[in-house]
Amino acid sequence: MRLADLALLVRAPAALSVPGDVIAGAVAAGRPLGARTFGVIGSSVCLYWAGMALNDYADAAVDGVERPDRPVPSGRVPRRAALAVAGGLTAAGLGLAAVAGGRRSVCAALPLAGLVWAYDLKLKSTAAGGFAMAGARVLDVLAGAVVPGSGAQPAGVALRRAVVPAALVGAHTGTLMALSRHEIGGAPVRVPAATLAVSAVTALAAAVPVARSDSGSAAQGRLSSAAPSRPVAQFPAPLKGVGAAALLRELCATPSEGLRAAVSGRLRASASEGPRAAVSERLRASASEGLRAAVSERLRASASEGLRVAVSGRSRTTSAGTLPAAVTAGAALAYLGAYGSAQVRAVREPSADNVRRAVGAGILGLMPLQAALIARGGSPRAAAALGLVHPLARRLARRISPT
Repeated sequence: MRLADLALLVRAPAALSVPGDVIAGAVAAGRPLGARTFGVIGSSVCLYWAGMALNDYADAAVDGVERPDRPVPSGRVPRRAALAVAGGLTAAGLGLAAVAGGRRSVCAALPLAGLVWAYDLKLKSTAAGGFAMAGARVLDVLAGAVVPGSGAQPAGVALRRAVVPAALVGAHTGTLMALSRHEIGGAPVRVPAATLAVSAVTALAAAVPVARSDSGSAAQGRLSSAAPSRPVAQFPAPLKGVGAAALLRELCATPSEGLRAAVSGRLRASASEGPRAAVSERLRASASEGLRAAVSERLRASASEGLRVAVSGRSRTTSAGTLPAAVTAGAALAYLGAYGSAQVRAVREPSADNVRRAVGAGILGLMPLQAALIARGGSPRAAAALGLVHPLARRLARRISPT
């Protein structure tokens, strides 16, 4: 078995989407990044690769028809070898978790490995498959939150703080799973339209910062992350004075304007353009594009305001709080641009090719979302570093498909 075939089997570049999960969880819990955290990252990467190899083992017959060029159906990697690779990587992942984080990390890695194997061998073709894969990503974030060591929070506190980042990563994964079921035959328009709406809400939620913690814990000086004991979330500076209800009305207004314009134009041309189904198709595309544009505009306003405040020479405290907000909004906008635009194309033409491209964009598009969550947690430098890796991952994906 050649090394190149092994890289294809485990879809090696796609593992670049894994470290951000662990880092987002660690930052949310106020955990300083160190050797233990990187050990847990190594554990999660091994388990991710194990799942990819196990997937090809389980899908050998299906891939023989739908993807005959994959390593297993083409004969370049024997099916038993794929299973052995999956088992070896699983053992390596659990071993790294034990070394890096002891009992706390093993308690996160064991159910993660169980979900990976259950999904590939049993749950993939069932209604529970999407939930299993989303749960695996949620556990990946929580694994970063519970890493032990100096400055680590008690497990209960760490898990509570990481709830929101974990939920947003899980929501993103859910959209991927919904789309991936239609990679071969194409999708009904309602599927990419629904996943686009979820992605837009996810981007907006990731861009909303949370109040700082003034305690003397290891999280001091960072933004305290999700699920505090009382509501402390604040809207970005450009949204001050605008309530959540008003924001939702504004976001909904843009798609509505698109709908009204599309209806007016299409009705005038209905005599020459054919059946009402064509009008419905155009209305869905207009609404989806309007939703993405509305959220993008809001995120651009947040990022622009953050940069303006940082350059304007305000107090050191204000600038320190502004940089994470600016990076968060910029990363959320990049997420929506990378993944949302691919979904808009799938809404306009939900062919198998467009759906497959949307899935590929979403796998690596998770990285800007992770960067937004990391900056939201108070680590803009780590978020920026992850943002720099994203273009590299996209280039590598052109050689080795992540799907």
